[in-house]
Amino acid sequence: MIRTRDLVHRYGEARALAGVSLAIDDGEFVVLAGANGSGKTTLVRHFNGLLEPDSGTVSVNGRSVAADVVAARTAVAMVFQDPRESFVAATVGADVAFGPENLGLPREEVDRRVREALSAVRMDGRGDERIDALSGGEQARVAIAGALAMEPDHLVLDEPFAGLDWPAREAVEDRLVALHGDGTSVVVVTHDLRDVAAHADRVVALSGGRVALDGPLDAVRDRLADVGVRPPPRRSSAEP
Repeated sequence: MIRTRDLVHRYGEARALAGVSLAIDDGEFVVLAGANGSGKTTLVRHFNGLLEPDSGTVSVNGRSVAADVVAARTAVAMVFQDPRESFVAATVGADVAFGPENLGLPREEVDRRVREALSAVRMDGRGDERIDALSGGEQARVAIAGALAMEPDHLVLDEPFAGLDWPAREAVEDRLVALHGDGTSVVVVTHDLRDVAAHADRVVALSGGRVALDGPLDAVRDRLADVGVRPPPRRSSAEP
């Protein structure tokens, strides 16, 4: 479980989070929505200690993030909105392998994770390519593969579909649904609910650094516009 209690974070005089209390259960699929500046990215960066709160607490799997950042970063894999923030190696395969290697896994297990992660984002056979030669969309896919290769308890993705073409979006969406089905908790930060809202157990909407809405999509849909979030279209009864 990821849990925050009374979380406050400031950037200078500006308060980005104003007392956020939130629990994300193991195996839950949560969409975190909100207008620009609502605090979404600031919130999730506390989940693995990338940011420290001014007050309040954050715990992952029952352990304080402040007390054990290494455990939090092992349990929570993060995909940033700008994939360049996460790259640590020059080539695709080396970057995706970096996390599993640092877990001390056997070479065979590292290779398996890299192979399956690249396949999940349709980057099969491209491990030797230089990351700086890839398009923005391809770099985003590599960043997602790096997080998938960690096989974390909790996977957090900040605007994961930005810059992806349709086949890649579909592949990533399918992979997230499969991970959720296997018991991984998935948190997707997005301003566009069309891709993933139908798969979510809950939609949490932030406004002004606070939790404004929290519940199943059908329960919060009619109030999303009030907090600057465009509701996804309703599925027709004829759709599967």
